[in-house]
Amino acid sequence: MTRDDSVSRWIEEVKLGNPDGAQAIWERYFPQLVRLARDRLCGVPQRSADEEDVALSALDSFCRAAEAGRFPDLADREGLWRLLARMTARKVADLVRHERRQGRGGGHVVGESAFAAADSTWGEPGLGRLAGSDPSPEIAAIVAEETQRLLDELEPELQRIALAKMEGYTNPEIAGRLQISVRTVERRLHLIRRIWEQELA
Repeated sequence: MTRDDSVSRWIEEVKLGNPDGAQAIWERYFPQLVRLARDRLCGVPQRSADEEDVALSALDSFCRAAEAGRFPDLADREGLWRLLARMTARKVADLVRHERRQGRGGGHVVGESAFAAADSTWGEPGLGRLAGSDPSPEIAAIVAEETQRLLDELEPELQRIALAKMEGYTNPEIAGRLQISVRTVERRLHLIRRIWEQELA
């Protein structure tokens, strides 16, 4: 089977809602879309999202729209790449508009590094200096409830990855524990972030 035939089959699987097709397209096109988004975001301050978020969002939008029947004529590799590139460009434009909105500081929002003193004589950098020692029991209970609610939105494998990350394990350590690749851990973490951002929106 040629690469064109493989991509055509993946497209049909996505249209039918088969996650294997979506996974194959993800693995084939995600790195290219990240590079495309990175090139287009060059020089743009990014505080709420980055090029990987853009690529993730473009692929997610494609899969949802294809499954909903929005691309009945899409059938080959060239058409898929043009569509994904166009969707990524739109996502970049949306992100740039979002970042430069007046309500977000007109593109001049600073991160916590702006709170670091020039002489850095305090022990804790950035916003860490502004926090108190321990949360009150009420705050701790609210945080625990909210964390559990967000975990309940995830399927079991994603829950295990999220919990391991919360416990401080690195991506390679999580991969070793779950016997999956580091790249799979990274993709799952991006998916978790997207699910939680939608839930908190």
